[in-house]
Amino acid sequence: MEKAMAKTCVMLAAGLSSRMGKWKMMMPWGEGTILDSALDSALAFCDRVILVTGFRGDELAAWYQGNPAIKVVYNPNYQAGMFSSIQCGVSHIRAQRFFLALGDMPEVTTDVYRTLWARTGRDTCFIPAYEKGKGHPVLLPQRAIGFINNAPDGSTLRDVIKQMETHIVPVSAQGIHWDVDTPVQYQQIAHLSHKHLIA
Repeated sequence: MEKAMAKTCVMLAAGLSSRMGKWKMMMPWGEGTILDSALDSALAFCDRVILVTGFRGDELAAWYQGNPAIKVVYNPNYQAGMFSSIQCGVSHIRAQRFFLALGDMPEVTTDVYRTLWARTGRDTCFIPAYEKGKGHPVLLPQRAIGFINNAPDGSTLRDVIKQMETHIVPVSAQGIHWDVDTPVQYQQIAHLSHKHLIA
């Protein structure tokens, strides 16, 4: 079990990638994959990542089984949507606060995690912003877990955050906005971040 002050991140990687047309988590990105890049940035600051899988979860479990800092958790209800994966992930949290991140955001920098963590406020949700636009990851207090677990059907993370005090934290990383959902976004973000992709 993690320590109360452990730096923990729940990262979601359970989706079907339906808008991409093929499974995006293992698509090339830099010297690895989209998910590799997202995990590397988180693990450069966090003590561990709880990786929530669903679609092709057995492949991700096999891929990351050798990394003791990654706990792979399978969400059997992943087709119900992202919020079900959030609920699955937070069931493994004991820390006083935790990050919630998306596995399809390969250009979030480690500095984003560091900047959010430096803010204090035990019951506060911290949200990064770049040029007035909010993004991910978010840093949630432990009390968010109760709101998440007790949320009515059809709830979203936004609904949960509305129930807590929130602070917007300016960051210098445009990557907090860059989630890779479609082939066009994949190429655009690769171009903006100067990533050479292997076709």
